[in-house]
Amino acid sequence: MQAKIPISVQGGFHVNSNKPNEEYLIPLKLTWTSTGALQPGAITYPKPSLEKYEFAEKPLSVLTGNFDLVANFKVAANASAGPGAISGKLRYQACNNRACFPPKTVDVTIPYQIQ
Repeated sequence: MQAKIPISVQGGFHVNSNKPNEEYLIPLKLTWTSTGALQPGAITYPKPSLEKYEFAEKPLSVLTGNFDLVANFKVAANASAGPGAISGKLRYQACNNRACFPPKTVDVTIPYQIQ
């Protein structure tokens, strides 16, 4: 099972990719806090772009605009049929062309239906 999680970054801003190329930058990271009948697998992050900003000496690995994270799951062997939801946290650091802002964490909930 896969779930696409749409992300929208406001114009004029970017978020660091899941693998920023500077240690001091906070990566985009999705983690699961309650899984129910699903077993989390790999998360596919989009390919970042390398952009040069005033506050950094070298280009940074960033994501802009609208993109999807793709979360992969396996249904647990003992899962019972019916609806459920998996909950997680998305941590990110938004920046503009001059500075980065304190990191934030938002809740993510994905409903599912087991047949």
